Amino acid sequence: MTKLSVNINKIATLRNSRGGNTPDLLKVAVDVQKFGCEGITVHPRPDERHIRYQDVYNLRPLIQTEFNIEGYPSKEFIDLVKKSRPHQVTLVPDPPDALTSNAGWDTMKHLSFLQDVIGEFSDAGIRTSIFIDTDLENIGNAVKTNTDRIELYTEPYAANYEKDRAAAIAPFVEAANLANKIGLKINAGHDLNLQNLKFFNEQIPFLKEVSIGHALISDALYLGLEKTIHQYKELLIK
Repeated sequence: MTKLSVNINKIATLRNSRGGNTPDLLKVAVDVQKFGCEGITVHPRPDERHIRYQDVYNLRPLIQTEFNIEGYPSKEFIDLVKKSRPHQVTLVPDPPDALTSNAGWDTMKHLSFLQDVIGEFSDAGIRTSIFIDTDLENIGNAVKTNTDRIELYTEPYAANYEKDRAAAIAPFVEAANLANKIGLKINAGHDLNLQNLKFFNEQIPFLKEVSIGHALISDALYLGLEKTIHQYKELLIK
């Protein structure tokens, strides 16, 4: 079964919009684990517009499943990750003002930089993953960064799923097959939802983990958080 990691950034966004502590981010993290998810994902940004750096430290002792921290590897981010020691760090090439992640790493252009950063995290015993597109040259070169995993950026799949799901999934299957062949484990995330997740999971049988936030939290407004998590998990059964 592919693991489900719930990104709780949107809970922090809602809390921050009014100040105070409603909704309670820490309680949500505890509850979604109780409801069956296998991991918690957060993506702190420099302006702390959703997850704050202090949230990461507060969350760490409450994570009984798997803690995944996403972000651009600035010095501040690297220090945060090394101090909080999550199970996994996912490196994304976002500039500080990015609204959301919208591209993967160029592993040729940034090879040396990624090697250095991944080396730091590996020395600290933290599993690494890098956010990446389906470009086969980029994926082939990703193994040189010494990352443990890649996270396939799935927005193009989601955008084209309703038009032609076979065409939408084709580059992801090809990319995943190459990654698997060269020894990289595979995660995925971005715009996966209740409509398109099952097909994606079926077509990539060695998919290890999906990270889902925006769609899952939006569905929970109608279905409730516990029921929503159960529905997503049902789609991930092999």
